[in-house]
Order: sequence, then C-alpha cells, then structure tokens
Amino acid sequence: MTDTNTDVLTLRANVQDYPQTKALKDGRVSSEIVKLDFCGPEKAHNGFKPMLRENAFDCGELAIVTYLQAKAYGKPWVILPAPVSGRFQHHCAGYNRELGHVAPKDIEGKKVGVRTYAQTTGLWVRGVLQHEYGVDLNKVTWMTGGDGHLLEYTDPDNCVRLPKGSDIGQMMLDGELTATLQGVDLPKDPRVERLIPDPFNAAKEWFAREGVVPINHMFVVHEDLSKNRPDVVRELYRMIGETRDLTEGGLPDPFPPMGLEANRKGLQLAIDWAYEQKIIPARMSVDSLFDETTGALG
Repeated sequence: MTDTNTDVLTLRANVQDYPQTKALKDGRVSSEIVKLDFCGPEKAHNGFKPMLRENAFDCGELAIVTYLQAKAYGKPWVILPAPVSGRFQHHCAGYNRELGHVAPKDIEGKKVGVRTYAQTTGLWVRGVLQHEYGVDLNKVTWMTGGDGHLLEYTDPDNCVRLPKGSDIGQMMLDGELTATLQGVDLPKDPRVERLIPDPFNAAKEWFAREGVVPINHMFVVHEDLSKNRPDVVRELYRMIGETRDLTEGGLPDPFPPMGLEANRKGLQLAIDWAYEQKIIPARMSVDSLFDETTGALG
C-alpha cells in the first residue's frame, strides 16, 4: 500500500483479465482516491500463495475455498460481497468413453484426478456428485497434482500426491485414472465423456431448484485496509460493480450477484460442502466472512 500523493492510495492488485474485469483494468472505471497496480500473474490463481503467505498483494481476487481456509487459519484478509467469477461446474468432470461407461457412483473405489484437492472446481463438482448422485466421496482416492494455498492445511487421508509434472488429463485418457475434475483443462479429445450425464441441462435444473450459481473467485482486501480506509473499500466495491455492468455482451446469465444477502445461500453452500469435504476444520457462519465495513456493502 503506497500513497502516491496525499489523496490517491495505490494498491497492489491480483486480478486476471476477464470480460467482467476489462473496464477496471483498462481504466474506464477509476477512482479519485484509489489506484490499482495490477502486478499479479497472468493467471490469478498463481498469485494466491504469494498473497496469503507473503502479503504480496493488498487486494484482488481469491478463490472462495481458499478464502474459507484463510479465514479458518486466521489470515488477515476480508471478503467483499463481490464475486469476480463463477459458473456451473456440472460439466467439469470427464472420463475416457473408449475404456467403458462410467456413471457417477462408479468412481467409488477408484482413482480420480484433480489439480489440488482444495481447488474450487473440485469442491463444487464433488458436492454435486455427493448430493445429486449419491457418491460417497470418502470411497474415492483423489489423486492430486499439488498442495493447497495454505501452509496449515493438509489434504484428507484419501488423497494421494502424484509425482511432480504428472498430467492428470493424459493419465485419464490412458486409463490410469478413472476420471478427472478439470474444468476448462479437460483434454480436448473426442474420447472424453462428461461424468455427470447431460451436464448443462442438469446444471439448469439444479439452478432452478437451488437458485445458486457456484462462486469461483471473490474480491478480497487486507484487513488493515478495511479497518483503516473503509472509504477505499467502499470505492473498490463500487468499481467492481460498475466494471461488471460494462462487460461486453453482458455478464453470463446467470452469474453470481453482488451483495451479501444475494450471495448468502451460495456462500453457505460453499461453507457446508468445504466442511463436509474436510477442506476446513469447522463450519463457520456466512456473516463471519465479513467485517463491519464489508458486511455493510450492497
């Protein structure tokens, strides 16, 4: 955090290039009291460890699961009720159809790959598999490519770390893994079949019933900023909202909304599923994710 002059505060920000952040990053949305130095890596998730372990940034996007862990382990960050990204995740698990049909329940007793166990995509897909398709997640061996973002966190006992450099997509195609949870990283290969049947319609039906778009990344600030400069935090919230409104072609429909109450159900679901999946050590309340400043936004 640096004051470039007496009026404007410059903050180091970790924000990726998306249609819904473009107006913020190209300067169309700006402020007279705060300036953002977009010094994060090209892929925001590569900045999560430096953010939490080294205080490399003052603000930016953070995966909801990573934030829940940060809160659980007492890290000095606070969330704004401002989702930066979110989407349905039903389509994010795949298997090789040429090796035989795999139904969701068939992954019990098998090896399933995921980049990291605490990855947000993994949380949402596993939650859907458990609650919609009756999968016992404890009976699956989760083969992981890396560790979580928090030093204090350890994967559950039914996780196995793969050798560094392992390609879980290729391992799934080769039959070494029964399925993978990979999102956009699923291999672009005609043999890949989605694990959840008719996933896009399944997601629509789920949304009609639950009214939740799974949150991926939320905007966070260091707690010192929220305590000492609530005016700047309110300004950041305004800027994010305006930037979302300027998304070319509009935000995907549906998309996680702005505001605490509008996101309460989605945040509660993330908390419940993270606890069930042993990603956080205890349940927490939605309100505890916010402080006096950020809880009053929107």
